[in-house]
Amino acid sequence: MVLSNNERAKELDWKNKLNVVKGLANALSYMHHGHSQPIVHRDISSNNLAYTMRVDEKCDVYSFGVITMEVFLGRHPGDLISYFSSLESTSSSLLNDQQVLLKDIIDQRLSLPVGQSAEDLVSTMKIALACLNGNPQLRPTMQQVSQALGRQSLPLPSPFQSIKFEELLSDVVCND
Repeated sequence: MVLSNNERAKELDWKNKLNVVKGLANALSYMHHGHSQPIVHRDISSNNLAYTMRVDEKCDVYSFGVITMEVFLGRHPGDLISYFSSLESTSSSLLNDQQVLLKDIIDQRLSLPVGQSAEDLVSTMKIALACLNGNPQLRPTMQQVSQALGRQSLPLPSPFQSIKFEELLSDVVCND
């Protein structure tokens, strides 16, 4: 509800968005790995096509990726997921021609993240894209996601304003 309200969405700054995502990752990790029998949520978002997938932990991992993108974009990432899927099947050498900047796809109602928030956003977006991998076997577990989100983010390789969306795929698309 907050994401769909322009005034309230401004209250959910980058630090809070990151905390929401980390909290969700920890909760799903506990559901999947904190019990003798995993608990699969199945439909974290009503708009994420979860009904078409096999019901297992990897379904929740995909849903987590969708929700994370939605939180950071401020809207459902449907078109971006389609774009990502098309890039997944493209040779990584062709990605250099793409010019979609990360700053242009994230929530425009907020000022750009800086410092640690920018580093955490980039790291978390990479994790979310790994969760959206078209091959469920190649998606991380929620335990791996939760642990990755708990680590210190690496410094940005270039200023946040110049980071291309396709650069986030480097760890995801290098299957060629």
